[in-house]
Amino acid sequence: MPRFLTAPLRRRRHRTWGATAAEVTATMPGDDLLPRAHYRSTRAITIAAPPEEVWPWLVQVGCGRAGWYADDLLDNFARPSARRIIPELQDLEVGQWLPMVMKPSERRSFIVDGFDRPQWLLWRSRVRSWAWRLIPLPAQRTRLISRLNTFYDSRRPGTLITVFLMEFGDYSMMRRMLQGIRERAEAEHQRRAQAM
Repeated sequence: MPRFLTAPLRRRRHRTWGATAAEVTATMPGDDLLPRAHYRSTRAITIAAPPEEVWPWLVQVGCGRAGWYADDLLDNFARPSARRIIPELQDLEVGQWLPMVMKPSERRSFIVDGFDRPQWLLWRSRVRSWAWRLIPLPAQRTRLISRLNTFYDSRRPGTLITVFLMEFGDYSMMRRMLQGIRERAEAEHQRRAQAM
């Protein structure tokens, strides 16, 4: 049986993949934007690279940008996600769009709502907030935490599709994205260490 069909049975585990109980209950940037969110996930991963080396991979994320580091066939229209840091995508400003699709619009993009380099980054849309926290750990490591809040607006066309995607697809895509960021940041960190 395909794994996604059993997703509702594993809902709690999927929404908290990799995160500790303290990380799940901690307040994150953007939680106040959607206090009545229907869907909340908190996921985390430890990366063997310092926050300042993980940060550039987050900044360049997006469709038509560096990709999502997950399933490129589905979420980046078959374009491979970047395997290098792209200097021209490193400028970040509040209000900047983060495209979710190839033809972005205000409805189909996140907006950078705030950040403190390299500690946290917050993207938002009308019905979602997506926060990232980078916590430095000993031995030049980072704890990367992702929090996604979604409000299901029943007045909006496509809400049923959104519910389906969040409940059945979000876990596998986010898990792969976190693993993709870890893989890239660790490879770049090792490359830099060997070059010294």
